[in-house]
Amino acid sequence: MEFGEGNMRKFDTKVQYLKYKVLREVARHAWNDTLLESVMDIPKTIVPGKVPTMRCCVYKERAILGERVKIAMGGDINNPNVIEVIDIACDECPAAGYEVTASCRGCLANRCEDVCKKGAISFDHNHVAHIDKSKCVECGMCAKVCPYAAIVNRKRPCQIACKVKAIKIKEDNAAAIDNEKCIQCGACVYQCPFGAIQDKSYILNVIDLIKNSNNNKEYKVYALVAPSISSQFTYAKLGQVITGLKELGFFTVIEAALGADMVAMAESRELVEKGFLTSSCCPAFVQYIKSAFPELVPYISHNMSPMGVLAKYIKDTTKNAKVVFIGPCTSKKAEAQLENVKEYVDAVLTFEELQALIDSKDIDITSLEEDVLDNASYFGRIFARSGGLTDAVVQALKEQELEFDLKAVTCDGIEACKMALLKKSKNVLDANFIEGMACIGGCIGGAGCLTHGEKNKAEVDKYGREAYEKTISDAISLL
Repeated sequence: MEFGEGNMRKFDTKVQYLKYKVLREVARHAWNDTLLESVMDIPKTIVPGKVPTMRCCVYKERAILGERVKIAMGGDINNPNVIEVIDIACDECPAAGYEVTASCRGCLANRCEDVCKKGAISFDHNHVAHIDKSKCVECGMCAKVCPYAAIVNRKRPCQIACKVKAIKIKEDNAAAIDNEKCIQCGACVYQCPFGAIQDKSYILNVIDLIKNSNNNKEYKVYALVAPSISSQFTYAKLGQVITGLKELGFFTVIEAALGADMVAMAESRELVEKGFLTSSCCPAFVQYIKSAFPELVPYISHNMSPMGVLAKYIKDTTKNAKVVFIGPCTSKKAEAQLENVKEYVDAVLTFEELQALIDSKDIDITSLEEDVLDNASYFGRIFARSGGLTDAVVQALKEQELEFDLKAVTCDGIEACKMALLKKSKNVLDANFIEGMACIGGCIGGAGCLTHGEKNKAEVDKYGREAYEKTISDAISLL
């Protein structure tokens, strides 16, 4: 069964669809134990003809697809970052930086030259300004003083997307990632128009876990699904997606939102005890604090994220359990490799990868019966959107009868996080709790989502209201 253009409509962009096709083919061969002998043929399967569909020639197109296949199989094991750049695919963007446009009138004032402290501005015989890239430090002063706005800053989409300035441009004009600054949020992955930046996939690890569990029955594989799943797979019903997961071979499906309920209770107590706290649910936000504001690390909540807390509970109470987290987040892949988390979480999949996994087995989830997913409260489920964590902490304080004058600042996106952290570092923040979400909108804006948009927030809230357990205490009492 081949999936065509109808499948493409499950995604926001054609770049996502191309990534999905590679993942699907890699997974399909992995299920059939034919991956090693077929790995070189996958690019030809995706681009079967001799006419290129995206690049200058079919050979370059297939070469790039070959690199995509490598990332789908786990990527460069020597690179600790879960985000990788495909150099050969990163060659269509114009050179970044400040440039003089045709609007330059060759005026007599020459303010651009006067303001440049590096001597990077010169003029040709027509008095038109030029910028020496070897001298320019991109301070932007020339652009500010130009009366014709003739000097512009041309930034690449990946650089615009990366709010922590972890993207740089190499001499060969390809993008490169500064691993010391990168928080692995995946914003560059979603925004790159050529799909030249991608997150490593561990889909093969998940397939191995499922196949081995089916063969030797020594362990069972649990799927922990993030609450943002309620805004995804909109072409089917959520209950059908849950059934599809079990069709794939997962023993059962549990809401990570139950872990959010557990975190809300524990984090509210920690907040009362310490008086000031930054949330620990978003691994990209936590990493940003560690890399950009190390002096604030002591304020990070000591609780693991909902993924880690719930995975630990499963491992502690179930013999030989294996846990796979499924969500919208690329930085969860990095979190799962942390020393205090990796013993509990065996693999991480994004929603993009889950779609590829389902289709690799030719499972039509729209034809399946609906199963039930109800392990969490309303408050655990709304962790998926910005502000949800704060609402849950307010509720947890109330349910535990804890007296605390909560002054929370909700940070929607890493730029808002930066502002709050900067104020705290200077002791001018009028708040005692920072809810940090690196992605705009919260988890519903994660790079691994199938779709992005404001409607996703409404879907999450609707999903929360459908919870049987109306309080956090009701949800965790079932443990």
